[in-house]
Amino acid sequence: MLKLDGEITDIERGYCLTQLHDYKRLENSVIKKVRCFFLGAAQGVAVFFSTLFRIMGSRYTIVLVPHSEKNVRNIRVSLFSMVFTVIALAAFLSTVVWSVSSYGEYRSELTVKDSRLKDTEASLDQLRDELTDFLREARSFEATLSGVFSSLGLKTQGQTLNPGYSGDLSAFFDTQETAQGRLREADDLNNLAGFFASAQGSIQEIENLLERQGSLLTEIPNIWPIRGGIGHISQSFGENPNPFTGENYIHRGIDLSTYRQGDPVVATADGQVVSVAWDAVGFGNYVIIRHKHGFYTRYGHLQSTARVKIGQQVEQGDVIGHIGNTGRSTGPHLHYEVHIGSDIVDPDKFLNIRGKNVKRGG
Repeated sequence: MLKLDGEITDIERGYCLTQLHDYKRLENSVIKKVRCFFLGAAQGVAVFFSTLFRIMGSRYTIVLVPHSEKNVRNIRVSLFSMVFTVIALAAFLSTVVWSVSSYGEYRSELTVKDSRLKDTEASLDQLRDELTDFLREARSFEATLSGVFSSLGLKTQGQTLNPGYSGDLSAFFDTQETAQGRLREADDLNNLAGFFASAQGSIQEIENLLERQGSLLTEIPNIWPIRGGIGHISQSFGENPNPFTGENYIHRGIDLSTYRQGDPVVATADGQVVSVAWDAVGFGNYVIIRHKHGFYTRYGHLQSTARVKIGQQVEQGDVIGHIGNTGRSTGPHLHYEVHIGSDIVDPDKFLNIRGKNVKRGG
């Protein structure tokens, strides 16, 4: 029999039906085995619980026999009651043990925190005392600073500390606060900060004044002419006996001695070198410096004038030479003069401007 393309023969159709029946039988077999397994398991669980309940339901009699002639007591309990009682008692004992252990840990932790709290309270007490001392010193400083401002014609505006109040941080523990809800110490500190803030402008004015004064002091010859402040005045300004003739004469400066040569001589103010010369019958090697405000200074009897030259700018404290014994001199010393314009003045008056303890001697 011929078969066209796409057509199924009877043999093939029969083979397919056979395969389908085999699959159905296998599927039914698997389903049956699974059903039997679950039914068996369910029956086993039911038997287990039935047996367990039967055993747990078994009753026992506990006989209490006293050592006296009292009646014997019988207590009938089931196994389930005894197991439940044992489990409950075990749970209770476990809870008690855990609670006791936790209580010990909490108590130890509480002891540590109590110790820390006492340390904190001690620190707060110390802080309270230090703050009280600080506020007291701040009031004193405020009064002093206000006096300085008043003497200089300066004014400050702002809150000030209450002089009649002494702060106490112990109020913190009693929650005693001001009407505004702030600690009184905080109010004092806030007032102090306000005072300092308002005083900044006046302090700046004082700083500017001191800067101008500092500039002026460097422009006026007022420091000791020998570096390190050593030496003494061996001959003062004005009328003195002439060391060569013994007759009185007018000494136009002061003589400073260290009993030796070579000690550095410094410029007593900022200025410009205008003369570097030699005078064989007078000052020997000498230097003249011109300063602001019409001041001139002369430094005589120097060892050498090689340190400076004419036109050189020098600052107060610069070394311009060394003590020598040149010219008309009886020994190593420095002859120092101060001129204002054409007038000669006593250098001693300017050496005292900065509180120099001028050394004197013969």
